[in-house]
Amino acid sequence: MKRFTYIYLAFLMLTTGCKKFLHVQPQQQVDASVAITDAVSAEAAVNGLYNRLGSDGYYGSNFISLSYLMGGDIQWTGSQSAPAQIAARALTADNSNVASAWTAIYRTILSANYIIDIVPGLTDPLLTDAKRNQYQGEAYFIRALAYFDLARAWGGVQLITRPTYSKSDQEGIRRSSVAETYAQVLGDLDKAEALLPVTVNRNKATQKTVWALKARFYLYQRDWAKAESYASKIIDDAANYKLLKPYSAFFANNVTATAESVFELGYSTSFKNGHYNWWLPPALGGRREWAPNGNLVTLLNDPAIGGNRNALIAQTAPPGNLWYGKLYYRNPTGTDPAYLIRVAELYLIRSEARVQQSKLTEALQDLNAVRERAGLSPATATTTGDVLLDIENERRLEFAFEGDRWFNLVRTGSVKNVLNITDPNKFVFPIPVSEIIADKYLDPNLGY
Repeated sequence: MKRFTYIYLAFLMLTTGCKKFLHVQPQQQVDASVAITDAVSAEAAVNGLYNRLGSDGYYGSNFISLSYLMGGDIQWTGSQSAPAQIAARALTADNSNVASAWTAIYRTILSANYIIDIVPGLTDPLLTDAKRNQYQGEAYFIRALAYFDLARAWGGVQLITRPTYSKSDQEGIRRSSVAETYAQVLGDLDKAEALLPVTVNRNKATQKTVWALKARFYLYQRDWAKAESYASKIIDDAANYKLLKPYSAFFANNVTATAESVFELGYSTSFKNGHYNWWLPPALGGRREWAPNGNLVTLLNDPAIGGNRNALIAQTAPPGNLWYGKLYYRNPTGTDPAYLIRVAELYLIRSEARVQQSKLTEALQDLNAVRERAGLSPATATTTGDVLLDIENERRLEFAFEGDRWFNLVRTGSVKNVLNITDPNKFVFPIPVSEIIADKYLDPNLGY
């Protein structure tokens, strides 16, 4: 992590929406405590933290594209070598998209660290205890999400939990195990849960957002009872969260922050979500370098399988006849949300958790809630294996353009049969070679 050692311009790092990182010389550095000094600058820092999460390197493009392109349903139609390598599932440690995602996630963590360290000690009378707790809770939540994403993408990583005030703050830190990394995630989620309010905010972290991420976390840990319990906390709050009908109701007609959404990132004309540029065809102002492949198009267009989820795709006029994804379509404004957690995921999490606890009837009820919303007939599987396969297939289409497929296949072990990847070393991405060279304490992932 040496390449991040000299990051002290915290005010700029935390409060701007700039998507370029600032590498500064020591004589230009400013102590972070000078930047976050009162209620106003603390709020600005937290807002900047969400911009980190939604940056081009993270949920704005590169990190999520790793799962798109590795998952087998999205093709790359451009000429750049890095995404082509990802789509071919032939990653090397010098892949620039992988490096961009890694860097963006650690930038997010470093930003969160400053808030966690500084905000408790601020003395501004305008900073109420409720706001102080909220800002810390949001930082803990986002740091938890960042380490969760690092763990599922790269395995055990270096746990950087302090801000960088001196050169020594990040030196000598070795990679933690996968279990230790996930323990850090849970610790941060527990702290966030204790600090955040029990309110509904679809663009910022609250206790409810923590519950949703805990449901996903416990699914990955195979703690089925807790995954079911935390998913139920959201599903049972029917006054605030529900599956919208038809499927397209959560994204069509320029809507944002609907009752379907538990957590989504908002964008604006000054801080754009670049997804539309990658998905839309040139005729609609995009580049169409990410596109659904033939298999996915066939599934979505089959009324018995895709149902009304064919709203996710469209076809250009002849002679091109090119299929493209249209979950992200707001050109030129770039104000499409990034959908991080939807209610549909909580239903499928609870369904899987219930299957694993031999609650097949209840599991089918959850699965069929998602299917019914998609305009499909109920699933009628009667064995654990068949219901789990139905859930996997439902996830494939429900979250076709939300970066779920690859991580889900790895989590369940289905990646071996579905994508014919049997080498466990290839279940995670390579640590960027630039980071390995810069930090003698950072070991590479095996196989790269």
